[in-house]
Amino acid sequence: MFGTISAAALELGDFLFGLVTFICLMLLVGKFAWKPVTKMMTDRQSKITGDLDYADKSKNEAKELLEKRQGELKNTQAEAVSILNTAKANGEKQSKEIVASAHEEASSIKNKAQADIAQAKADALNGARDQVADLSVTIASKIIGKSLNADDQQALIDDYIKGLGD
Repeated sequence: MFGTISAAALELGDFLFGLVTFICLMLLVGKFAWKPVTKMMTDRQSKITGDLDYADKSKNEAKELLEKRQGELKNTQAEAVSILNTAKANGEKQSKEIVASAHEEASSIKNKAQADIAQAKADALNGARDQVADLSVTIASKIIGKSLNADDQQALIDDYIKGLGD
């Protein structure tokens, strides 16, 4: 029996030693390890929360920037259409001005050509008159045998030219 009591006392002593050691270790772990571990976990949780908030903020900023860029793109497209319409209108206006200028220039050239033709005709008639006058004086002098005076010569020429015009 003595052996059983001492074995039980030994087991109880081992149990108490183990219990005291466990409690001391728990106190040491609580003081030196638990606080740093919980602080590290709290810091990690704060960092993760901050990263998630930053990601949400970045996502919202990206969304706003996308909407802004799309609005600018629409404005740019509207400006491009406006510029194209203005350029088209200016092109049509210039085309009409060029055509009108060309018609005006053609009309001017035509009028000048008609004036040149009329002048050339008048010059040709005057030249023919002079030649006919000289020729008629020469022929008349040979036929008549006498010289015509200037008034007679002019009357003859005018009659001849009237005959040509008819």
